[in-house]
Amino acid sequence: MLGRLFLLFTLVPLAELWLLLRIGAWVGLLPTLALVVGTGVAGAWLARREGTRCWATVQTELRAGRVPGEEILHAFLVLAAGLLLITPGILTDLTGLALLLRPVRRLAVRSLRRRLEAGVRSGNVRIFGAGSGGFGAGRPPEPGSGRPERDPARGGSDPGAEGNRTGGGRVIEM
Repeated sequence: MLGRLFLLFTLVPLAELWLLLRIGAWVGLLPTLALVVGTGVAGAWLARREGTRCWATVQTELRAGRVPGEEILHAFLVLAAGLLLITPGILTDLTGLALLLRPVRRLAVRSLRRRLEAGVRSGNVRIFGAGSGGFGAGRPPEPGSGRPERDPARGGSDPGAEGNRTGGGRVIEM
């Protein structure tokens, strides 16, 4: 993996530089700069539009009570496309613009999904949940931890209930 990243971060910039120099020699400096800036601006606009559309789809899935599957991968690829478009160069711009096209993105999502599923099956990719927060939130208290049982439905007392508070200040319940 490290070798691939090394090749990516050395060979791609060299290829980009070579390509920009060739295009610059062919059409001139100003048209080459206009091409790089123009694709960056157009790509940023497309990335914003497609990103907004992907995010709306993710929110719709969440509101419907479903876990967004492929929508998350689409959003990830739109983000990657935006990053590629910000990077100056012809190859990165072409790759970023291609990822903004839905048919190309669908193919990339299928490929990415297959690779992720194979990685999970082989144990090379592990999925971790974010949980509900820090400080042990969402977990029942361990026996002997000194933390009170906080679930009144199970017969435990609610430390925030009226009469159980020790501070004497007002409590704003939401």
